[in-house]
Amino acid sequence: MTMRPTAGLRCLACSALALSAAALHAETQRFAVIDNGENVGHVLADIEGNTVSIDHDVKSNGRGPTMHETIVLGARGLPTSWTLQGTSTFGNKVDEQFTAKGKRLSWVDTTGKGAMAARVPTLYVAQEGSPFSLGLYARALLADADHVLAAAPGGTLSLEEEAPVTLGGTAYRAFLVKGIGLTPSAILLDDKGALVAAYSPTNATVREDLSSFAGDLAKIAAVRSAERFAAIQKKVAHTFTAPIRIRDVRVFDPASGKIGDPVSVVVFGDRIASVEPLDSPASPGEATVEGAGRVVIPGLHDMHAHVSLQSALLYIASGVTSVRDMGNENAFLIDLTHRIDAGEVAGPRIVRNGFLEGRSPYSSRNGFIAGSEAEALDAVRWYGARGYWQVKIYNSFNPAWVPGVVREAKRLGMGVTGHIPAFTNADAMIAAGYDEVSHINQLMLGWVLDPREDTRTPLRLTAMRRTAGLDLASPRVAATLDTMQAKHIALDPTAVTLELLMMSRDGRISPAVAGYFDHLPVGVQRNRRQGIAPIKTPEDAAGYDGAFVTIKALLLDMYKRGITLLPGTDDGTGLSVHRELQIYAEAGLPTAEVLKIGTLGPERYMHRDQSYGSVEKGKYADFVLLDGNPLEDLSAIHRMAMVVKGGTVYFPSEIWREVGVKPFAEAPRIVAPVAEAKPVALTNGSGAEAHEDLAF
Repeated sequence: MTMRPTAGLRCLACSALALSAAALHAETQRFAVIDNGENVGHVLADIEGNTVSIDHDVKSNGRGPTMHETIVLGARGLPTSWTLQGTSTFGNKVDEQFTAKGKRLSWVDTTGKGAMAARVPTLYVAQEGSPFSLGLYARALLADADHVLAAAPGGTLSLEEEAPVTLGGTAYRAFLVKGIGLTPSAILLDDKGALVAAYSPTNATVREDLSSFAGDLAKIAAVRSAERFAAIQKKVAHTFTAPIRIRDVRVFDPASGKIGDPVSVVVFGDRIASVEPLDSPASPGEATVEGAGRVVIPGLHDMHAHVSLQSALLYIASGVTSVRDMGNENAFLIDLTHRIDAGEVAGPRIVRNGFLEGRSPYSSRNGFIAGSEAEALDAVRWYGARGYWQVKIYNSFNPAWVPGVVREAKRLGMGVTGHIPAFTNADAMIAAGYDEVSHINQLMLGWVLDPREDTRTPLRLTAMRRTAGLDLASPRVAATLDTMQAKHIALDPTAVTLELLMMSRDGRISPAVAGYFDHLPVGVQRNRRQGIAPIKTPEDAAGYDGAFVTIKALLLDMYKRGITLLPGTDDGTGLSVHRELQIYAEAGLPTAEVLKIGTLGPERYMHRDQSYGSVEKGKYADFVLLDGNPLEDLSAIHRMAMVVKGGTVYFPSEIWREVGVKPFAEAPRIVAPVAEAKPVALTNGSGAEAHEDLAF
């Protein structure tokens, strides 16, 4: 629910001003960080006059930031000085400094030095700011007349009020802080303008005395997020009761690897009614999409997703019509699947995998965390009863329990995949019954690690430096690959995430996003110009560079062996699927094969290719209209003019504008017939009739 500014809001702005600068009294504000119901860290803010000292430490899934911040506030509540020192989520060193002197703003961060003249009040958006910074932004925005401020290094921040939230009998003001990234940040402020909580459907940074309400905040966030994305769905989903003729297009056939001659693709309901010769006349009552010679490809896949409402929308904008969710909060995932299937929110078709972790100080907090083999088997049965496709094992799981889990999963008709648990290797897990391996690094680490080394920690990333120059023909490597080849064990590489983690460098655009960097919001651009893995020496950088060369060589070797590669990302932007496929092409796989891997390949693997994976009569209408020929230039897959999922039409340009991304291609023209006895009902998701001549 969105509310207009009220007298109460104006009073809160007055309180916010009273909190700024020297009016702040000495106190310590303590926040607990809750991830899926478990306390994983803290934010401690010591406030003395106009100076705030912040200790921010989080450790979940074996990683998290350890930061110290010092902020000095000016008379308007805007930071005049801000220093941030420590390490980011994966251990990259952070030494960030910001200074405001008059109208001159200057900063030093991982991207280098920057400066600008602030003609109007401007908020500096810290690269590695703790959730406490959201309260500072909100108070500064409240003190502004229209609650919108310019941001440094660029863009704007704005504040939107939501309905109040009551915790423990006290009502708190609720807001969305917008403009930092792709997703607005939900926060609560008390009646003095102090931060109470920053929260989402899965985690919360909440005042310690209110930490028992973290679960309630998660539920509130889930409901409000669903409402927000349902409203977006009504704006961007276009449904047609008449047949839709996408005229003058050339269809990529993943089975043959070729693009055909111009045809018309006709959709009725959720299926492809026909693929007709170009000169075939339209039947009465059809709507026509002017394809103008563009290329149609089947919908793309992400075989390693962790879907949220936000990523579900971005997947559709990116032409990803099907995903395999590899681990999520169980109740949320089932509910999200139902909402997408009902058309309430935009999203891809979801194949659910059940996440199964063991209890340790490094546990990830998705799915079920088992403390015994009996608990693990109970979790497998829970997933089996709810139609999950596979069980996914994670890092802290006891390897000794895997054979029992495999037997139970397969008894119930499910497969088993996952990470390689700590203190074992891929060979042992394949022998125990894995059907596939998640992440190419999880496969490779067994070739370079001592069995006693602990991969529950960031070592599962940093040890990849050791694979630089690895001999893929060595007996140790060949034995694993021979077994995978003989047993038909698949690999979900997530090469794009390894590229992001290992190849990002401070001050440089990450190669993982280089192809579309200019389209991203400013906050995301800043993040993608900083390192992620800790690089302390030139040798570290060379090690990661060499490791990624090894990754590409291994991908090509596995392809030549006929080992199934499943294109996954472990990311939620949708666009990362495009980069995953580009990495395969850079590794030497033929482009047509890469497109097959991204479309038909997953459907064959999941035995769904009779209904999905190619553009043919009778199959579900899941396909994409591209500006460009991907066989000639694979970057054409960025330029999606239209996405069809189950007969619902989306124009990515409309979705990208909703999340602050510069569109890649404009929508095609849709023309409805005008000579019908009865008007053809063309509606968007809101049920409103569209014009006969629609140029979106």
